[in-house]
Amino acid sequence: MSRLTHLDASGAAHMVDVGGKTPTQRDATASGRIRIAADALAAIRDGLAKKGDVIAVARIAGIMAAKKTAELIPLCHPLPLTKVTLDLEIGDDGITATATAATDGKTGVEMEALTAVSTALLTVYDMAKAMDRGMTIENIRLLAKSGGASGDWHAA
Repeated sequence: MSRLTHLDASGAAHMVDVGGKTPTQRDATASGRIRIAADALAAIRDGLAKKGDVIAVARIAGIMAAKKTAELIPLCHPLPLTKVTLDLEIGDDGITATATAATDGKTGVEMEALTAVSTALLTVYDMAKAMDRGMTIENIRLLAKSGGASGDWHAA
């Protein structure tokens, strides 16, 4: 296992120095899902949720969260994002969120993509909790990343 990069030689947490790295085009895609009861899912799909358009609000919340990742995750670098997309797909028993974040920078955007997905799914929960408090958020994970010294990676 490689050395943990967010710990210095004495074991103290620190922000990794990326000052000497060359900026490259980087992107990352993450996904996750929320299981929802059939009646609540139907209300979301049909635009009948009392709080409004759940999908539209969740999409905007996820994009906004990606832009604030460095404020939420203590050791993340603030990044100039060049793109954030967030798709929410309604399925038979829930909603799948997939986010892609991109930058021309010195460090990757995995955390931004994961933050976008997490926040979008939490927003769905918030907007639909009056209809189904038993929703389950699950399987939030990185699907792929590209760019940087470590190159491309894809989930198995």
